Amino acid sequence: MATNPSPDPKDGMWAFIAYYLRFCRTQRGLSGEAVGRVINASKATVSRIENGIERLDAKRAATLDRAWETGGVFSLLVWYASIGHDPQWLAQYKTFEQRARIIRIFEPLLITGLLQTEDYARALLTGGGVSDPEPDVAERIERQSVLDRAFVMVLLSEATLRWPVGSPRIMREQLAHILQVAERPNIVVHIVPQTFDTGAYPGLDGGVKLVTGDDFGEVAYTESLGGGRLISSPTEVAEYAILFARIGAKALPEHRSRALITKAMEAFSGDDVA
Repeated sequence: MATNPSPDPKDGMWAFIAYYLRFCRTQRGLSGEAVGRVINASKATVSRIENGIERLDAKRAATLDRAWETGGVFSLLVWYASIGHDPQWLAQYKTFEQRARIIRIFEPLLITGLLQTEDYARALLTGGGVSDPEPDVAERIERQSVLDRAFVMVLLSEATLRWPVGSPRIMREQLAHILQVAERPNIVVHIVPQTFDTGAYPGLDGGVKLVTGDDFGEVAYTESLGGGRLISSPTEVAEYAILFARIGAKALPEHRSRALITKAMEAFSGDDVA
């Protein structure tokens, strides 16, 4: 059976880990099944790690280091990969997103991409200085096909409803779209109100996404200025799951969230300027 080529090790540290794992395995004359027995994983999981689809976690890295007496090389590689910037993080997140069974999203400032209308996405990208937003808009809308397959829970700060992106018409249509999508049985939208009672809460400094799939477990993706970070370590992912739960505790129930979205939509009833 033909073997897929390893990721280019120059693409980033995670790609190098995938490449190096295959190198070490073949150098020792081991099959993927044999390596799976070492790290308590299936042959398919080993293949996904070697192909850069799944990531080697700290526990399995330490197991390899002990079994192969590497002097801790795999653990060090995973540690460096976890703290460093990887230009492929967003692309890898999108791959997980399309294979997801459950997606949980919190956004403090802007409507999340999976709920954006074309006009909202276009206005947002244009405002961000993108000279030709159409390819990005098309890709963003295409990604929304996951809404037909996965269970999606979205927490939005009330600020996302009030912040004017584009014209009043664009905002009205955007908020109406959220209400419409939230009618689906697999889509849940909650609003975190912007009140003195709510006060400061975890997550105000950046959005977070948690993606769960049958074949990769759970990963988290955090967004920040200039890029984001993909987290696959079970310990770190659990911390973000707790963060999401704490934010959710501040959110309004569904019926009150819908009422707040409707109220915000009505506030954009003035004349359009664009």
